[in-house]
Amino acid sequence: MIRSINDNILFDTNIILDFILHREPFFEASNKVLNLAFDKIIIGFVSASTITDLYYIIRKSKNKEVAKNFITDLIEFIEVADVNKEIILQALKSKLNDFEDSVQEQTASIYGIQYIVTRNIDDYKQSIVEAILPCEFLQRMKQS
Repeated sequence: MIRSINDNILFDTNIILDFILHREPFFEASNKVLNLAFDKIIIGFVSASTITDLYYIIRKSKNKEVAKNFITDLIEFIEVADVNKEIILQALKSKLNDFEDSVQEQTASIYGIQYIVTRNIDDYKQSIVEAILPCEFLQRMKQS
């Protein structure tokens, strides 16, 4: 349960991509969760590795300038969590099957983040940090 304005979440890459690429039917929930960070109701994080993934995918899907501008705007209200040697070593030991997800999990853990907001919660079944769908996170926000 969300307890205060100081609660932190880590946005999985797919949530940010749903927003920038207007992927339906996921855009609306992703937009609402991102706006919570924009409005400083929550503290939103992405891992540094997410930034490089975003740049690559947005550049391919749109163009280089859109990618640069979007990332510049995003990091005005989203914190970027470092991915360092400790995170990589812990990710290599993780129970998760996908290494990229393991990096997200360990980044969230080391930064004391309560939730990983993702559409791929099945990928995080064995995660040490709770993975939550955007719509479920929004519901919990309403209840708090």
